[in-house]
Amino acid sequence: MAAGNLTPTSYIQHHLTFFSKPVGDGGFWTLHLDSLLVSVLLGFIGMGFIWWVVRGATAGVPNKRQAFVELLIEFIDEQVKGIFHHGDRNKFVAPAALTVFVWVLLMNAMDFLPVDWMAKGTHLISDHGFRIVPTADVNTTFALSLSVWFLMIFFAISAKGLGGWIHELFCAPFGSFPLLWPANFLFNMIEYVSKPLSHSLRLFGNMYAGEIIFLLLWVWAATGLVGTGFAAVLGLGWAIFHILIVVLQAYIFMMLTVVYIALAHEHH
Repeated sequence: MAAGNLTPTSYIQHHLTFFSKPVGDGGFWTLHLDSLLVSVLLGFIGMGFIWWVVRGATAGVPNKRQAFVELLIEFIDEQVKGIFHHGDRNKFVAPAALTVFVWVLLMNAMDFLPVDWMAKGTHLISDHGFRIVPTADVNTTFALSLSVWFLMIFFAISAKGLGGWIHELFCAPFGSFPLLWPANFLFNMIEYVSKPLSHSLRLFGNMYAGEIIFLLLWVWAATGLVGTGFAAVLGLGWAIFHILIVVLQAYIFMMLTVVYIALAHEHH
């Protein structure tokens, strides 16, 4: 087995251990440095690539790189145009959607890299190597969803004013009669809490499950020649299917981001 003489259980635990650093006395405040470093690196790679292509764009016949980026931008813009109808989408919402889609897609796609090969290159930094799929870390997906949540509140206050937003919390959807204020507030709080939970856990659950399946296939591959053959066939089939999951989860996360920002502009 690639990770030494580990049992299947300890092998999986080995690859599911974060490179973490406690903040202060540890406990809740612990940084997963592998998730942070890989996320930041992929953000620079993804946005840097688009910036590089756009900076060299020409008005003539586009090369393959420019055509690819133009198709990507047009696709995202069409999705945003169908949802966001509250002003200039190109000022913030469409660029934010493009950033979210590319960034989450790249983080998801790290699941295709063999964990043992990547661990060999990072064992010098961490005993367990890096966990290289940031979106398989619930901290990453919660951080992304909370960022969207704060943007949603910001746009709600910007569109309705602080007083209008507070009024909506207590007077919608059941009416403004004072006895209904607690029910309205409770209803809105449930909605506000459920949005980041569902937004983050959907992405995390799919990517974590994919990571586990790939690890199980690698364990099977270490059982012998027959196991290696079956693992190779199943791994190829799962990798092909996982392409759909990787792209679809990035798309869903991006679309929900746009939907939540658009809903923040709605008046009730």
